[in-house]
Amino acid sequence: MNFEEKWTIDSDMDAILIQCANVWKILDGKSIFITGGTGFIGRWLLESIYEANRKLNITINVTILTRSVEAFNAKEPHLVNCKEFSFVAGDIVDFNDDISGDFDYMIHAATEASASLNETNPRKMFNTIVNGTQNMLDFSTKKSIGKVLFLSSGAIYGQQPWEMKYVSEGWNGSLDCCNPTNTYAEAKRAAEMACSIYAKQFGSVISIARIFSLLGPHLPIDTHFAAGNFIRDSINGKKIIVNGNGLPERSFLYPTDMVVWLLHILVEKKGEVYNIGSDESISIGNLAKLISNTIGSKGFEIRDENDLGWNLGRYVPAIDKIKSNLGVEKQVALNDAIYRTAVWNGWVKNEGI
Repeated sequence: MNFEEKWTIDSDMDAILIQCANVWKILDGKSIFITGGTGFIGRWLLESIYEANRKLNITINVTILTRSVEAFNAKEPHLVNCKEFSFVAGDIVDFNDDISGDFDYMIHAATEASASLNETNPRKMFNTIVNGTQNMLDFSTKKSIGKVLFLSSGAIYGQQPWEMKYVSEGWNGSLDCCNPTNTYAEAKRAAEMACSIYAKQFGSVISIARIFSLLGPHLPIDTHFAAGNFIRDSINGKKIIVNGNGLPERSFLYPTDMVVWLLHILVEKKGEVYNIGSDESISIGNLAKLISNTIGSKGFEIRDENDLGWNLGRYVPAIDKIKSNLGVEKQVALNDAIYRTAVWNGWVKNEGI
């Protein structure tokens, strides 16, 4: 495979700067309020804005709501100390909206897709997403924020039928609202409804980004993300174990593409709903094989046991709408996403692989 031997995270940042050239011109001199700015998606957004300010000599001011400024400072001190960034300690559920200043944009990215929380405390998961979103919408209304971007999830569609190769934004989904396993997805659906209500009742301009599976640097490789776990085991010289039958279909978008798409949605003048994900589908079994072949681990094993995951079918978005409306394209292929994620996590490529 012909991978980029000299890839660095700096090259990713440069790609974002180039692909968002028109976006930076719009955001220069503007202020953004971000929730969830210290999570995986938020960190990529902050790093990109930080690089744009530094390399393009522009000024995008960002206020970030986070539960622990100290914890984030331990990980990313350069972001905490950035003069254009200010951090506010707080939680979206019991948010104190007494924050000074005006904001042109808001990105509501709080609440990660925690499988553990969804399983052990679905009530907290539901309340965090629904009540937290309403709190932030109240804040955006009070502050007369011109544009809101809500990060939702492809999970809101429920079980994508096998015969449906790609799920589009117009499909209404197939969730069972009486199954607590669907708490995260149903909460995101309710939060999307809240966005629609505020748009109708208060005239808010709110866009919704339905995020599908992602793969890249900063993604945890020790949680419930299959691709990350496979990469972790390969790096550590272990055999990749697929506990299910390996048949579910997934796709993975690289974070540079994600950032470019989200920023283009943010500055769009009207509120729309867009899928954010890759249309390059692959079965979980073939994903294990591809990662094993890429990294050179001890192979993989499909145990063909009963798969207990939340989605036993396809989870692949249609992305025609965002490509057509906003002129963006997926730039990073899956094999490169695997390679870059492995390098980021300490893997050193062996000669001949």
